[in-house]
Amino acid sequence: MNEICTKLGPIELPVPSIDTWKEAEKKFNSQWNFPNCCGAIDGKHIRIVSPPRSGSVNFNYKGYFSVVLLAIVDGSYRFVAVDIGASGSMSDGGVLARSAIGKSLQDNNLMLPEPKQVSTDLLPHVIVGDDAFPLKTNLLKPFPGKVLTPERRIFNYRLSRARMVVENAFGILAARWRILHTSINADPEFTKLIVNTCVILHNFLIRKTDLNTITVDALREGVLIPGNWRDENNANLDSIMVQGSNNHTLKASEVREKFMAYFNQSGAVEWQFQVI
Repeated sequence: MNEICTKLGPIELPVPSIDTWKEAEKKFNSQWNFPNCCGAIDGKHIRIVSPPRSGSVNFNYKGYFSVVLLAIVDGSYRFVAVDIGASGSMSDGGVLARSAIGKSLQDNNLMLPEPKQVSTDLLPHVIVGDDAFPLKTNLLKPFPGKVLTPERRIFNYRLSRARMVVENAFGILAARWRILHTSINADPEFTKLIVNTCVILHNFLIRKTDLNTITVDALREGVLIPGNWRDENNANLDSIMVQGSNNHTLKASEVREKFMAYFNQSGAVEWQFQVI
């Protein structure tokens, strides 16, 4: 595994550059109808046997011990950036705040491209996530609440449609590497090595294999059904207590409003009104 991470890692999971994000944006725009989106972010709980003398640090809300794989995925189900090993007791938002990914997002050091014109507005390039994450100018999340205007429901649908790629990537990853369906009995550092190896090999196989074949095989196992793997492996957003601030700035809200206006006007797709 060390050899895979050392030799294959820099090829299949390199530090993302501006060109990396630009290529991802092209896929999200063409495949998922979401311009200026460079990736989807989420966290997956990896079951572990509780390390000695760790107490409840890794004990999550589902009632088992875990560490978190936080990942940004591109439009082709490839992992672009990962953070592995945060304790399972933390929420996705808390994991992000303490990770190198989160710090880079906060400081605008993730090498995302410069803002680009979308219809009539100059909009930043963004990562999309679910409600567990904070709203930022470069990180979009859904509008909260169950009673929403039609315009906000459209935005939430379009964001969810783009964000589904990270859930699908986790599903394909777990379907291929069955160790992720068991409780890994290893020390924390070796557990990180196992997960990192799985991620690198996943990217290698995505690149080398016809994506259509992967999708069909994964569908047969049911892992691409929305919400299927999350019911077992990830957080219920209605019940977790988010660690870290979800307070957002006025500018971040304005960015979300502009994306919402685009999805409801010049960027509308014909089927979205039927879906909501």
